[in-house]
Amino acid sequence: MGPVSHDSVVAVFTAGVALSLLRFWAEMAKRGVFEQKLNRKLVHISIGLVFMLCWPMFSSGGQAPFFAALAPGINIIRMALLGLGILRDEAAVKSISRQGDYRELLRGPLFYASTITLATLFYWRTSPVSIAAICNLCAGDGVADIMGRRFGKHKLPYNDKKSFIGSISMACAGFLASVGYMHYFSSFGFMKASWDITLRFLFVSVSAAIIESLPISTDLDDNLTVPLTSFLLGSAIF
Repeated sequence: MGPVSHDSVVAVFTAGVALSLLRFWAEMAKRGVFEQKLNRKLVHISIGLVFMLCWPMFSSGGQAPFFAALAPGINIIRMALLGLGILRDEAAVKSISRQGDYRELLRGPLFYASTITLATLFYWRTSPVSIAAICNLCAGDGVADIMGRRFGKHKLPYNDKKSFIGSISMACAGFLASVGYMHYFSSFGFMKASWDITLRFLFVSVSAAIIESLPISTDLDDNLTVPLTSFLLGSAIF
């Protein structure tokens, strides 16, 4: 099997994994297994991280990132169709929206899918930037919300919607996930793990957590500000 055929098969498999995971969380939301906000964050954490686990299966050819980007790219289209009301899927909307309003999918969920697509196309598995952007968005922001809602009694002095524990959890989760994926991709020879890159991951994760804690991030959408910070800062220091 040639590299193009190989990547085509892996792309279909990866898309199937991603869509199956989305369907699983939609079913969990429909059955009320988890509280809606928690279910939404479990989707937020898992989709991007599981998607990155599939990257080593693609070939070393130049076409590989384009095939890999098909899965999140399809999700961009899906979020747009759901957000515009053209496509109806009540379970999916409930599992990934804050208030159950399908129009919400044109903001956070659309930014989320766009971030993963851009990280795949332009940075791919050889760049720490893609790791930082996806891990801070998925693990960092996802864990921050879960921890903040449950233990965030002490609010930040400049933003009463954010807590100390939430911001600290975000920096820690984003950093640890980034280091974990650095070693994961290093084991396949896609990059070299080092203390230098580890410290840079720490700097990007802390910076993304600080930006996420600002009122402007709440007003815009942290699914936009967190990856944007990771992309810009990561591109500058890696």
